[in-house]
This record gives sequence, structure tokens and C-alpha cells, in this order.
Amino acid sequence: MREQVRDIERLVHIEASIGHVMDFLEGKTFEEMKSDVMCYHAVVYNIMIIGEAANMLTKEFREEHPQTPWRNIIDMRNVLVHGYYTASPLFIWETYSKDLRPLLEQVKGYISELQK
Repeated sequence: MREQVRDIERLVHIEASIGHVMDFLEGKTFEEMKSDVMCYHAVVYNIMIIGEAANMLTKEFREEHPQTPWRNIIDMRNVLVHGYYTASPLFIWETYSKDLRPLLEQVKGYISELQK
């Protein structure tokens, strides 16, 4: 069941998972990530958590914050879980290098907003 009081918990999960991905990939190149199977799978797992937590946010919260591409985040989780064989390391790297920092900033803002 989705409850507004739990939105902040889901956002904290997203923030933590982004932090894990950034920690795992700090100082690594694309080739290093791709060749380190454990690192690659840890990154994929945390991106799936981000998508699942986004999916568990209330519809109201997602609608109040349309500047975040919630549908894309949730869809990515679905691809990684159900279509894992279609996800390429380059797709994961681009998500890391282009999308996670802006998402982290948005999520931090949402957490601050909800803590007031």
C-alpha cells in the first residue's frame, strides 16, 4: 500500500542507492565497470532499487513533482528486471554519468521539502 507518510522513506532509499552507485563507480572508467562483474551487478541492483522505490511513491507525490521523469525511472527498473538481457553496460554507464547526479539533487530537495 502506498502512503504519503512513506514517501520520504522511499526518497531516502533512492538517495542511498544513488550514493552506492556513485561509490561503486568513483574513479572507474566505463571499461573498468564493464569488466568488473561484481561492480556491474551491484550498480544494476541499485538502479533497480531506485526504480522500485520510485514506483512505490504515491501517485500524488509523483504528480506534484513532474520535473522528475518518474515513468522513465520506473520503466528502467522494469527493463532491468524483466528484460535484463536487453540492458547493455553502455545503457547503465549513461544512466550513471548523465542521470543520477541530477536525480540526486532533486531527491535531496524533495526530502528537505517533506521534512519541513
